[in-house]
Amino acid sequence: MTKGGRRLVYFDEWMDPSGPDRARALSGLELIELDSAGPADANWKVLSGAHGHQLRPSTETPEIYYPRGDFFQRCPSLLAIASAGAGYDMVNVDDCTEAGVLLFNQTGANAESVAQHVLAMMLTLTKQLIQSDRAMRSNHRDWTRWDYSGRELTGRTLGIVGLGNIGRCVARMTGAVFRMRVIAYDPYLADSDFTGRGAEKCDSLETLFRDADFVSINCPLTDETRGMINGDLFNVMKETAYFVITARGGIYDELALEDVLRRGKIAGAGLDVFEQEPPAIHHPLLKFDNVLVSPHNAGITDDANLNMVTSALEQWADVFAGQRPRNLINPSAWDAFQTRYQAVFGLSASE
Repeated sequence: MTKGGRRLVYFDEWMDPSGPDRARALSGLELIELDSAGPADANWKVLSGAHGHQLRPSTETPEIYYPRGDFFQRCPSLLAIASAGAGYDMVNVDDCTEAGVLLFNQTGANAESVAQHVLAMMLTLTKQLIQSDRAMRSNHRDWTRWDYSGRELTGRTLGIVGLGNIGRCVARMTGAVFRMRVIAYDPYLADSDFTGRGAEKCDSLETLFRDADFVSINCPLTDETRGMINGDLFNVMKETAYFVITARGGIYDELALEDVLRRGKIAGAGLDVFEQEPPAIHHPLLKFDNVLVSPHNAGITDDANLNMVTSALEQWADVFAGQRPRNLINPSAWDAFQTRYQAVFGLSASE
Protein backbone atom coordinates (compact mmCIF):
# COMPACT_ATOMS: atom_id res chain seq x y z
CA MET A 1 0.00 0.00 0.00
CA THR A 2 2.39 2.63 -1.15
CA LYS A 3 0.31 4.97 -3.28
CA GLY A 4 -2.62 6.80 -1.73
CA GLY A 5 -4.69 5.98 1.34
CA ARG A 6 -7.33 3.30 1.36
CA ARG A 7 -10.51 4.68 2.91
CA LEU A 8 -12.51 2.10 4.89
CA VAL A 9 -15.80 3.21 6.42
CA TYR A 10 -18.05 1.62 9.02
CA PHE A 11 -21.17 2.61 10.94
CA ASP A 12 -21.22 2.96 14.72
CA GLU A 13 -19.16 -0.01 15.89
CA TRP A 14 -17.48 -3.31 14.95
CA MET A 15 -18.54 -6.73 16.14
CA ASP A 16 -15.61 -6.65 18.59
CA PRO A 17 -14.39 -3.37 20.15
CA SER A 18 -10.81 -4.17 19.15
CA GLY A 19 -11.76 -3.74 15.48
CA PRO A 20 -11.08 -0.01 14.94
CA ASP A 21 -7.65 -0.02 16.61
CA ARG A 22 -6.63 -3.13 14.73
CA ALA A 23 -7.90 -1.66 11.44
CA ARG A 24 -5.94 1.56 11.99
CA ALA A 25 -2.79 -0.54 12.40
CA LEU A 26 -3.05 -1.67 8.77
CA SER A 27 -0.52 0.21 6.65
CA GLY A 28 -1.98 2.89 4.40
CA LEU A 29 -5.55 2.56 5.69
CA GLU A 30 -7.71 5.51 6.66
CA LEU A 31 -10.56 4.35 8.89
CA ILE A 32 -13.69 6.51 9.03
CA GLU A 33 -16.53 5.97 11.50
CA LEU A 34 -20.04 7.04 10.51
CA ASP A 35 -23.07 7.61 12.73
CA SER A 36 -26.09 5.77 11.37
CA ALA A 37 -28.36 8.16 13.28
CA GLY A 38 -26.52 11.20 11.90
CA PRO A 39 -27.43 13.33 8.88
CA ALA A 40 -27.84 11.15 5.80
CA ASP A 41 -26.32 13.75 3.50
CA ALA A 42 -23.11 13.81 5.52
CA ASN A 43 -22.95 10.01 5.57
CA TRP A 44 -23.49 9.73 1.82
CA LYS A 45 -20.77 12.29 1.21
CA VAL A 46 -18.26 10.13 3.05
CA LEU A 47 -19.54 6.91 1.49
CA SER A 48 -19.18 8.40 -1.97
CA GLY A 49 -15.42 8.56 -1.50
CA ALA A 50 -14.97 5.26 0.35
CA HIS A 51 -12.93 2.39 -1.10
CA GLY A 52 -14.22 -0.18 1.37
CA HIS A 53 -17.32 -0.60 3.52
CA GLN A 54 -17.33 -2.82 6.62
CA LEU A 55 -20.96 -3.72 7.26
CA ARG A 56 -22.77 -4.13 10.53
CA PRO A 57 -25.49 -6.80 10.84
CA SER A 58 -28.69 -6.02 8.96
CA THR A 59 -30.69 -5.62 12.17
CA GLU A 60 -28.38 -2.78 13.26
CA THR A 61 -28.15 -1.08 9.85
CA PRO A 62 -30.71 1.46 8.57
CA GLU A 63 -32.22 0.12 5.38
CA ILE A 64 -31.26 3.23 3.40
CA TYR A 65 -27.63 2.08 3.68
CA TYR A 66 -28.25 -1.48 2.47
CA PRO A 67 -25.89 -2.14 -0.48
CA ARG A 68 -28.43 -2.52 -3.23
CA GLY A 69 -29.92 -0.49 -6.06
CA ASP A 70 -28.56 3.03 -6.39
CA PHE A 71 -26.19 2.52 -3.44
CA PHE A 72 -23.45 1.67 -5.91
CA GLN A 73 -24.09 4.70 -8.09
CA ARG A 74 -23.78 6.84 -4.97
CA CYS A 75 -20.49 5.15 -4.04
CA PRO A 76 -18.43 5.30 -7.28
CA SER A 77 -15.06 4.72 -5.57
CA LEU A 78 -16.19 1.60 -3.72
CA LEU A 79 -14.08 -1.49 -4.40
CA ALA A 80 -15.25 -3.98 -1.78
CA ILE A 81 -17.82 -4.71 0.92
CA ALA A 82 -17.38 -7.01 3.90
CA SER A 83 -20.26 -8.55 5.81
CA ALA A 84 -20.09 -8.56 9.60
CA GLY A 85 -20.51 -12.33 9.77
CA ALA A 86 -21.43 -15.16 7.43
CA GLY A 87 -24.76 -13.72 6.26
CA TYR A 88 -25.03 -11.07 3.56
CA ASP A 89 -28.74 -11.08 2.70
CA MET A 90 -29.02 -7.28 2.92
CA VAL A 91 -26.61 -7.01 -0.04
CA ASN A 92 -27.89 -7.38 -3.58
CA VAL A 93 -25.11 -9.55 -4.95
CA ASP A 94 -26.05 -8.96 -8.59
CA ASP A 95 -25.92 -5.18 -8.11
CA CYS A 96 -22.60 -5.57 -6.34
CA THR A 97 -21.14 -7.64 -9.17
CA GLU A 98 -22.46 -5.33 -11.87
CA ALA A 99 -20.70 -2.44 -10.14
CA GLY A 100 -17.41 -4.38 -10.04
CA VAL A 101 -17.45 -4.40 -6.23
CA LEU A 102 -16.15 -7.42 -4.35
CA LEU A 103 -18.28 -8.90 -1.59
CA PHE A 104 -16.73 -11.12 1.05
CA ASN A 105 -18.00 -12.58 4.28
CA GLN A 106 -16.66 -14.08 7.51
CA THR A 107 -17.99 -17.58 7.00
CA GLY A 108 -16.73 -20.03 9.58
CA ALA A 109 -15.75 -17.36 12.10
CA ASN A 110 -18.87 -17.90 14.23
CA ALA A 111 -19.51 -21.54 13.31
CA GLU A 112 -18.61 -23.01 16.70
CA SER A 113 -20.74 -20.47 18.57
CA VAL A 114 -23.80 -21.08 16.39
CA ALA A 115 -23.37 -24.85 16.54
CA GLN A 116 -23.19 -24.74 20.33
CA HIS A 117 -26.37 -22.65 20.35
CA VAL A 118 -28.11 -25.33 18.26
CA LEU A 119 -26.98 -27.98 20.73
CA ALA A 120 -28.08 -25.85 23.70
CA MET A 121 -31.53 -25.45 22.17
CA MET A 122 -31.84 -29.16 21.48
CA LEU A 123 -30.91 -30.07 25.05
CA THR A 124 -33.10 -27.37 26.60
CA LEU A 125 -36.11 -28.45 24.56
CA THR A 126 -35.85 -32.18 25.01
CA LYS A 127 -35.05 -31.93 28.75
CA GLN A 128 -37.92 -29.42 29.27
CA LEU A 129 -35.57 -27.10 31.16
CA ILE A 130 -37.57 -23.93 30.47
CA GLN A 131 -40.87 -25.54 31.51
CA SER A 132 -39.47 -26.97 34.74
CA ASP A 133 -37.69 -23.70 35.58
CA ARG A 134 -40.95 -21.78 35.17
CA ALA A 135 -42.82 -24.32 37.28
CA MET A 136 -40.27 -24.08 40.10
CA ARG A 137 -40.60 -20.28 40.17
CA SER A 138 -44.38 -20.17 40.02
CA ASN A 139 -46.81 -19.84 42.93
CA HIS A 140 -48.48 -23.10 41.91
CA ARG A 141 -47.44 -26.50 43.17
CA ASP A 142 -49.93 -28.60 41.23
CA TRP A 143 -47.13 -30.50 39.46
CA THR A 144 -44.55 -33.16 40.20
CA ARG A 145 -41.09 -33.70 38.75
CA TRP A 146 -42.53 -36.47 36.60
CA ASP A 147 -44.48 -33.87 34.61
CA TYR A 148 -41.16 -32.61 33.22
CA SER A 149 -39.44 -35.82 32.26
CA GLY A 150 -37.25 -35.45 29.21
CA ARG A 151 -35.57 -37.55 26.57
CA GLU A 152 -31.93 -38.03 25.73
CA LEU A 153 -30.31 -37.09 22.46
CA THR A 154 -28.42 -40.37 22.50
CA GLY A 155 -28.94 -42.45 19.37
CA ARG A 156 -31.66 -40.23 17.92
CA THR A 157 -31.68 -38.84 14.38
CA LEU A 158 -30.66 -35.29 13.62
CA GLY A 159 -31.52 -33.81 10.23
CA ILE A 160 -29.34 -30.88 9.12
CA VAL A 161 -30.36 -28.60 6.25
CA GLY A 162 -27.16 -26.99 4.98
CA LEU A 163 -23.93 -28.85 5.71
CA GLY A 164 -21.55 -25.90 5.50
CA ASN A 165 -19.30 -24.57 8.25
CA ILE A 166 -22.02 -24.48 10.89
CA GLY A 167 -23.81 -27.63 9.77
CA ARG A 168 -20.65 -29.71 9.89
CA CYS A 169 -19.89 -28.40 13.41
CA VAL A 170 -23.35 -29.45 14.54
CA ALA A 171 -22.81 -32.86 12.93
CA ARG A 172 -19.44 -33.31 14.65
CA MET A 173 -20.74 -32.37 18.10
CA THR A 174 -23.89 -34.44 18.02
CA GLY A 175 -22.39 -37.46 16.28
CA ALA A 176 -19.31 -37.76 18.46
CA VAL A 177 -20.76 -36.85 21.85
CA PHE A 178 -24.31 -38.18 21.64
CA ARG A 179 -23.84 -40.87 19.02
CA MET A 180 -26.72 -39.43 17.04
CA ARG A 181 -27.44 -40.56 13.53
CA VAL A 182 -26.87 -37.45 11.43
CA ILE A 183 -28.58 -37.03 8.06
CA ALA A 184 -28.21 -33.93 5.92
CA TYR A 185 -29.68 -32.22 2.88
CA ASP A 186 -27.40 -29.96 0.84
CA PRO A 187 -27.81 -29.94 -2.96
CA TYR A 188 -24.51 -28.09 -3.42
CA LEU A 189 -22.31 -30.88 -2.06
CA ALA A 190 -20.92 -33.91 -3.84
CA ASP A 191 -21.95 -37.28 -2.44
CA SER A 192 -18.45 -37.84 -1.06
CA ASP A 193 -18.59 -34.61 0.95
CA PHE A 194 -21.31 -35.86 3.29
CA THR A 195 -19.26 -38.66 4.82
CA GLY A 196 -16.31 -36.35 5.37
CA ARG A 197 -18.59 -33.91 7.17
CA GLY A 198 -20.08 -36.54 9.45
CA ALA A 199 -23.49 -37.06 7.86
CA GLU A 200 -25.48 -39.36 5.64
CA LYS A 201 -26.82 -37.78 2.48
CA CYS A 202 -30.55 -37.23 2.36
CA ASP A 203 -31.96 -36.87 -1.16
CA SER A 204 -34.97 -34.74 -0.27
CA LEU A 205 -36.16 -32.33 2.38
CA GLU A 206 -39.34 -34.35 2.80
CA THR A 207 -37.39 -37.48 3.70
CA LEU A 208 -35.22 -35.54 6.14
CA PHE A 209 -38.21 -33.97 7.91
CA ARG A 210 -40.00 -37.30 8.06
CA ASP A 211 -37.07 -39.26 9.51
CA ALA A 212 -35.49 -36.76 11.91
CA ASP A 213 -36.09 -36.44 15.64
CA PHE A 214 -34.49 -33.00 15.47
CA VAL A 215 -34.25 -30.72 12.44
CA SER A 216 -31.59 -28.00 12.38
CA ILE A 217 -31.67 -25.33 9.66
CA ASN A 218 -28.18 -24.04 8.85
CA CYS A 219 -28.44 -22.68 5.30
CA PRO A 220 -28.26 -19.04 4.13
CA LEU A 221 -31.28 -16.96 3.15
CA THR A 222 -31.35 -16.68 -0.64
CA ASP A 223 -34.02 -16.44 -3.32
CA GLU A 224 -33.89 -20.24 -3.41
CA THR A 225 -34.29 -20.82 0.33
CA ARG A 226 -36.84 -18.08 1.10
CA GLY A 227 -40.00 -19.81 2.32
CA MET A 228 -38.39 -23.22 1.69
CA ILE A 229 -39.50 -24.70 5.02
CA ASN A 230 -43.27 -24.75 4.68
CA GLY A 231 -46.36 -26.45 6.01
CA ASP A 232 -45.89 -29.50 3.78
CA LEU A 233 -42.58 -30.23 5.52
CA PHE A 234 -43.77 -29.45 9.05
CA ASN A 235 -46.72 -31.78 8.57
CA VAL A 236 -44.55 -34.84 7.84
CA MET A 237 -42.51 -34.43 11.05
CA LYS A 238 -42.90 -36.87 13.92
CA GLU A 239 -45.06 -35.71 16.80
CA THR A 240 -42.01 -36.24 19.04
CA ALA A 241 -39.69 -34.19 16.82
CA TYR A 242 -38.23 -30.71 17.36
CA PHE A 243 -37.52 -27.94 14.86
CA VAL A 244 -34.49 -25.65 15.44
CA ILE A 245 -33.41 -22.71 13.28
CA THR A 246 -30.43 -20.40 13.81
CA ALA A 247 -30.04 -19.35 10.16
CA ARG A 248 -32.32 -16.53 8.98
CA GLY A 249 -35.94 -15.54 9.32
CA GLY A 250 -37.78 -15.88 6.04
CA ILE A 251 -36.50 -19.42 5.42
CA TYR A 252 -39.39 -20.94 7.37
CA ASP A 253 -43.10 -20.20 7.28
CA GLU A 254 -43.88 -18.89 10.77
CA LEU A 255 -47.65 -19.34 10.45
CA ALA A 256 -47.25 -22.92 9.25
CA LEU A 257 -45.02 -23.67 12.25
CA GLU A 258 -47.58 -22.09 14.57
CA ASP A 259 -50.23 -24.33 13.05
CA VAL A 260 -48.43 -27.62 13.71
CA LEU A 261 -47.49 -26.53 17.22
CA ARG A 262 -51.08 -25.55 18.01
CA ARG A 263 -52.30 -28.94 16.78
CA GLY A 264 -49.62 -30.78 18.78
CA LYS A 265 -48.11 -32.27 15.62
CA ILE A 266 -44.50 -31.65 16.72
CA ALA A 267 -42.92 -31.61 20.18
CA GLY A 268 -41.49 -28.08 20.09
CA ALA A 269 -39.20 -25.58 18.42
CA GLY A 270 -36.07 -23.54 19.05
CA LEU A 271 -36.12 -20.23 17.17
CA ASP A 272 -33.20 -17.80 17.04
CA VAL A 273 -34.49 -15.96 13.96
CA PHE A 274 -37.72 -14.40 12.75
CA GLU A 275 -38.72 -12.55 9.60
CA GLN A 276 -39.25 -9.40 11.67
CA GLU A 277 -36.68 -8.98 14.42
CA PRO A 278 -37.40 -8.74 17.20
CA PRO A 279 -40.84 -10.29 16.68
CA ALA A 280 -43.87 -8.43 17.95
CA ILE A 281 -44.70 -9.22 21.57
CA HIS A 282 -48.03 -10.72 20.44
CA HIS A 283 -46.41 -12.98 17.82
CA PRO A 284 -48.25 -16.33 17.90
CA LEU A 285 -45.07 -18.38 18.24
CA LEU A 286 -44.25 -16.67 21.55
CA LYS A 287 -47.32 -18.10 23.29
CA PHE A 288 -46.13 -21.72 23.38
CA ASP A 289 -44.34 -23.16 26.43
CA ASN A 290 -42.56 -25.64 24.17
CA VAL A 291 -41.04 -22.94 21.97
CA LEU A 292 -37.62 -21.64 23.00
CA VAL A 293 -36.63 -18.27 21.51
CA SER A 294 -33.50 -16.13 21.42
CA PRO A 295 -32.84 -12.71 19.81
CA HIS A 296 -30.77 -13.77 16.78
CA ASN A 297 -27.69 -14.08 18.98
CA ALA A 298 -26.59 -17.65 18.26
CA GLY A 299 -23.39 -16.36 16.69
CA ILE A 300 -22.81 -13.52 19.14
CA THR A 301 -20.20 -14.58 21.66
CA ASP A 302 -16.99 -12.88 22.70
CA ASP A 303 -15.09 -15.62 20.88
CA ALA A 304 -17.04 -15.36 17.63
CA ASN A 305 -17.01 -11.56 17.61
CA LEU A 306 -13.22 -11.54 17.87
CA ASN A 307 -12.95 -14.22 15.19
CA MET A 308 -15.15 -12.19 12.83
CA VAL A 309 -13.05 -9.05 13.28
CA THR A 310 -9.86 -11.03 12.69
CA SER A 311 -11.30 -12.62 9.56
CA ALA A 312 -12.50 -9.27 8.18
CA LEU A 313 -9.19 -7.47 8.76
CA GLU A 314 -7.14 -10.26 7.20
CA GLN A 315 -9.30 -10.02 4.10
CA TRP A 316 -9.28 -6.21 4.02
CA ALA A 317 -5.48 -6.36 4.03
CA ASP A 318 -5.67 -8.65 0.99
CA VAL A 319 -8.23 -6.52 -0.85
CA PHE A 320 -6.32 -3.28 -0.35
CA ALA A 321 -3.16 -5.03 -1.53
CA GLY A 322 -5.03 -5.96 -4.72
CA GLN A 323 -5.41 -9.61 -3.80
CA ARG A 324 -8.45 -11.85 -3.81
CA PRO A 325 -10.08 -12.28 -0.36
CA ARG A 326 -10.45 -15.92 0.66
CA ASN A 327 -14.23 -15.73 1.26
CA LEU A 328 -15.16 -13.98 -1.97
CA ILE A 329 -18.88 -14.31 -2.65
CA ASN A 330 -18.97 -12.92 -6.21
CA PRO A 331 -15.83 -14.11 -8.04
CA SER A 332 -17.32 -12.94 -11.35
CA ALA A 333 -16.63 -9.36 -10.17
CA TRP A 334 -12.89 -10.00 -9.97
CA ASP A 335 -11.94 -8.80 -13.48
CA ALA A 336 -13.89 -5.56 -13.09
CA PHE A 337 -12.39 -5.06 -9.64
CA GLN A 338 -8.86 -5.37 -11.06
CA THR A 339 -9.60 -2.68 -13.65
CA ARG A 340 -11.18 -0.37 -11.10
CA TYR A 341 -8.40 -0.98 -8.56
CA GLN A 342 -5.81 0.15 -11.10
CA ALA A 343 -7.87 3.21 -11.99
CA VAL A 344 -8.29 4.23 -8.32
CA PHE A 345 -4.80 3.53 -7.00
CA GLY A 346 -2.67 3.58 -10.15
CA LEU A 347 -1.45 0.07 -9.40
CA SER A 348 -2.12 -3.30 -10.92
CA ALA A 349 -4.14 -5.52 -8.62
CA SER A 350 -1.42 -8.11 -8.97
CA GLU A 351 1.25 -5.82 -7.50
